[in-house]
Amino acid sequence: MKNNKIIIYVGLLLLGVLLGWLFFGGSSAKETQHNHTAATEANQMWTCSMHPQIMQPEAGDCPICGMDLIPAETSADGLLADQFKLTENAMALANVETTVVGESFADSENEPTLSGKITVNEDETAIQPAHFNGRIEKLFVTSLGEKVAKGQAVAKIYSPELIAAQQELITTYKLRESQPLLYKAVLAKFKNWKVHGPQLDEVVKTGNVKTSFIIYAHVSGVVTEIAVSDGAHIMDGKPIFKVSNLNTVWANFDVYENQISLFKKGQEVKVVTSAYPDKVFTAKVSFIDPILNPQTRTVNLRVVLNNKDQIFKPGMFVEGKIKISNAQKVQMVYVPASAVLWTGKRSVVYLQPDPMVAVFEMRQISLGNKVGGKYQVLEGLNDGDQIVTNGTFTVDAAAQLQGKKSMMNSTGGKSMTGHEGHLGLQGINSKVDNTVVIERVIVAKAFQNQLNAVYTDYLNVKDELVKDDFKKVVAKAKSLLANLAKVDMKLLTDEAAHTQWMTLEKEIKSAGASIATANEINVQRNHFKQLSSKLTNAIELFGINEKVYHQFCPMADSNNGAYWLSKEEKVSNPYFGEAMLKCGEVKQVIE
Repeated sequence: MKNNKIIIYVGLLLLGVLLGWLFFGGSSAKETQHNHTAATEANQMWTCSMHPQIMQPEAGDCPICGMDLIPAETSADGLLADQFKLTENAMALANVETTVVGESFADSENEPTLSGKITVNEDETAIQPAHFNGRIEKLFVTSLGEKVAKGQAVAKIYSPELIAAQQELITTYKLRESQPLLYKAVLAKFKNWKVHGPQLDEVVKTGNVKTSFIIYAHVSGVVTEIAVSDGAHIMDGKPIFKVSNLNTVWANFDVYENQISLFKKGQEVKVVTSAYPDKVFTAKVSFIDPILNPQTRTVNLRVVLNNKDQIFKPGMFVEGKIKISNAQKVQMVYVPASAVLWTGKRSVVYLQPDPMVAVFEMRQISLGNKVGGKYQVLEGLNDGDQIVTNGTFTVDAAAQLQGKKSMMNSTGGKSMTGHEGHLGLQGINSKVDNTVVIERVIVAKAFQNQLNAVYTDYLNVKDELVKDDFKKVVAKAKSLLANLAKVDMKLLTDEAAHTQWMTLEKEIKSAGASIATANEINVQRNHFKQLSSKLTNAIELFGINEKVYHQFCPMADSNNGAYWLSKEEKVSNPYFGEAMLKCGEVKQVIE
């Protein structure tokens, strides 16, 4: 009986403990959960989709535009301060591809390539100067490229100075027996003026003063510069023309500051030119300028080329390939050129720390020599890092819009584009030529076809620029303007897309009209850069249902670089044409 009571007491005690946990422990857990939720809500920030720089601790209206504020993104996903994430849809639209960085070097292809130009050999250049004051009555050398032989008559000169000296010569000639030194002094004066021979003998014998004299060349070569013309006044010591011996020429190459260590005097250079694409000419480095050009941050590297067959013409563009020694190949980290974004002096790439997660971060790097289709990385990356090699512009734009470090914003923070929140369209943002646009908008196929017709005319303009055909560029630009006028913006039912197209259409039209009315091909090429930029924006925004190659040449636009669009991966440079047809590379593929 006593044992039964003990069992009952123990049971009641356990029951009391259980009930206490249910009533008090459960409420405590709920209170803890409630407190955590409240704390989370308390830390929630609110922003404006149109003005993302607005951050407020509670919901309300935007103080700028009056729109309802929306919850701001939080970092609850565990990302670091400079990291950002792309959705699967964004990754697919941008066609993002990554590559693992490696220390690789292919001997057969990865020789550093330098761009340069043929110039006359200054060591084989001479000037035909004037040796007295006067006026040119007739210039016999009138064309650049004309060959001049030593002793050839080059100009007929009238000189009051010579007329007075002839009177003195005639007088001293008569006194030569009694005043031989005086006579010799006058003759020496004419000799210093390079006036002697039959012309002077005729003056002495006849006693008649000549009003003009023929001067003769004392140099030989090809005329590369003419400084005067008929009727011009000349002065003692001033040049009349310049001649060069073109049996040898110089090839001058620009070497960037971070490439200097790769080159040395006596190094073998393989020189190729678009004029003779199947020929390779070998020479050696004869000179490396010891002074750096502060504007271009380059030094001049020179080779002397044998030109007895007159293959090389001064002004011709050439490329030089230089073999790197085995010692220079060790521990070199290379990245594909398509991975690198430039802005001013900064070069950046985007890393994907975990290949299984679409999280990225910007990394600033220091570049060395370009070798084939790759750049040497001096610092900023390590062997084994995974970087974005395709879709880099889109990844950069996503970083800007999420307020992370990006190409145009090295410190992070929201970047204003003028379009955030306005469009409310599907897709992600992408940056091209410093302009942020929506990656892809769903529009009617008929609109895409009409835009494709404009793109086809653009390609025709590009092809004629490649051929250096000024007149045909004008005709193709007019055709582009005609097809642009046929694009029916009523097909854009979304108001935001409609507004976006109106802006782009105006800019495309302006650039196309400037090309059609330009008076020379260089002016057309300047406007073609703007046309390329705006049409790229339009194609990325609306699509044309075909693959488009976005290409770039760093030497275009006076070494500022310029982009263009192409239907094929092969590079045909519209900014230089035949002069430097292959300068450029694919920077992005738009699909």
